[in-house]
Amino acid sequence: MAEYISFQPSDFFSTKLFTGNASAGHAITGVGFQPDWVWLKDRIGTNNHSLYDSVRGVTKAIRTSTTGAETTTSGVTAFGVDGFTVGNNAMGNAANAMVSWNWKMGTTSGLTGGSITPTGYSLNTTAGQSIIAYTGTGATATIPHGLGALPGCIIVKNLSSEHWQMYHHKIDATAPEDYTLQFSAGARFDTDTRWNDTAPTSSVFTVAGNPTVNGSTVPYIAYVFTEKKGYSKFGSYIGNGNVDGTFAHTGFRPAFIMLKNSSTSNGWNIWDSKRQTFNPNSDLLPPHTSGAESDSANWTIDMLANGFKARSSNNEANGSGNTIIYAAFAEFPIVSSNNIPGVAR
Repeated sequence: MAEYISFQPSDFFSTKLFTGNASAGHAITGVGFQPDWVWLKDRIGTNNHSLYDSVRGVTKAIRTSTTGAETTTSGVTAFGVDGFTVGNNAMGNAANAMVSWNWKMGTTSGLTGGSITPTGYSLNTTAGQSIIAYTGTGATATIPHGLGALPGCIIVKNLSSEHWQMYHHKIDATAPEDYTLQFSAGARFDTDTRWNDTAPTSSVFTVAGNPTVNGSTVPYIAYVFTEKKGYSKFGSYIGNGNVDGTFAHTGFRPAFIMLKNSSTSNGWNIWDSKRQTFNPNSDLLPPHTSGAESDSANWTIDMLANGFKARSSNNEANGSGNTIIYAAFAEFPIVSSNNIPGVAR
């Protein structure tokens, strides 16, 4: 059955490649919209992944490859109508090949509910994605996300320190709220100190009093996503340990895939449709390290018209009997509002 979408995925997510020049005032255009969240990585060097969003404010960087606090940098200095401007900070504008992954939110008023009132937010119910800033209380609390549907993925960062935390609705078949993942090489672990063993609802998600998600008076940022048919998928598959690997059906041709073997201590990887434009795609760009882009046979996949398929026998993307979780955003749905079907690469 065709997965119909009423908008173009590029309205709300895009990958933009550019060449940095290490100079202030370098305008990056061609994103296709004014982004609310920009994730940047130097592809050649070992500068950290750096993330910027409109809720925390331009120049405020956090890094998936460290547990460090938010810093003020000249990585991104402005959000523009068709992209963003970078400064002379190497995380955002090294004199190298760069990649940016960009999301658009937009609504900044009308959010209610929860026991914690957000200190700022931007949300997009059409695309099913929101950015929520809040201050922790140190005790179990609920936070509104504004999406009107059950979240498939919630990513939280303590802006003062601590590991990133991820809730993923396919990390466990029966009680995903009992588990968390971090941007590290560790496996999932069972704890009630992150999500309080409480499933999110269509209006709020729950955090316990742990400092990773809800320390008293500590500032936090949360990126929250619900699945939208033909645009985003937060799924899982069971690896088979074979080069003819498991197929993951997304309902669209992926533009972006972030993947983790949640059963083991293997790391993370991100693929996109711009850095490598053909199959098999074996580009390694792990969000939990500062490593440069490289080619790895352990991380080989095919990006297809309706999903992706593991093409490695290694644990990283296809460990036999392991649960592999992923977050994917579309390049082309199978059928979209322009009535043009998506095709394989």
